[in-house]
Amino acid sequence: MDISGHKGIFVGGASGMCRATAIKFAEKGGKVAIMDQEQSNGAEIAKELGGSFHPCNVMDFDGIEGVFAGAVAALGGVHFVVNTAGGGVAKRTLARDGSKHPLDDFRRIIDLNLIGSFNVNRIAAEHMAKNEPNEVGERGVMINTASIAAFEGQIGQVAYTAAKGGIAAMTLTMARDLGALGIRVMTIAPSLFDTGLTAGIPDEGALQLTKDAAFPRRMGHPHEFATMAIAIFESPMMNGSTIRVDGGQRFAPR
Repeated sequence: MDISGHKGIFVGGASGMCRATAIKFAEKGGKVAIMDQEQSNGAEIAKELGGSFHPCNVMDFDGIEGVFAGAVAALGGVHFVVNTAGGGVAKRTLARDGSKHPLDDFRRIIDLNLIGSFNVNRIAAEHMAKNEPNEVGERGVMINTASIAAFEGQIGQVAYTAAKGGIAAMTLTMARDLGALGIRVMTIAPSLFDTGLTAGIPDEGALQLTKDAAFPRRMGHPHEFATMAIAIFESPMMNGSTIRVDGGQRFAPR
């Protein structure tokens, strides 16, 4: 798919990897809508990119449908959806003091990452299915965000690992579900990137966190995630897979 003239919705687009992807998409001639929390700087980012901002909470599973529809209306359609909304909690299955992992915390992380991603995808697919296909039959592309923790979760990441592993696991099945409609589904699994809670970590600390990487041994930069996301959109053969963007890093147990 050529980006010029196409329309993208970026869930979590006010910052980090999703913001970087929205910027690259706009630079290549795409139209942009940013969906993020109301207290974010999404309005400012959208203005910079000549797009629109739509405040949302991905855990408001019913309410986000209307917000998404508003973003589609503002764009006049949607061909690309990137979702990076998510988060984790640091708790062991059984702590050293004998306390169990709170079930409510586990559910919350599953809801935020896995259920939230699936909900965005099913809503996006409904809108993309209405597009006229291009010359090779494509109607749209959806990209979800997992983590290399989906494959090598560290101690205390059990809820996060389960959620991100679920995102990776549903990718091929969803691509098969939507293949007849010309809608592609991909997942990117980044390692540690300098966004969110990891932004601003001193170099020595970052080196310690990325010591297991092959090369480069550093935090990933948001534009590197964006480069992969844009390549996925532009290449019709990229479908149904989870791609690691991790510098060859494999998480150790801790």
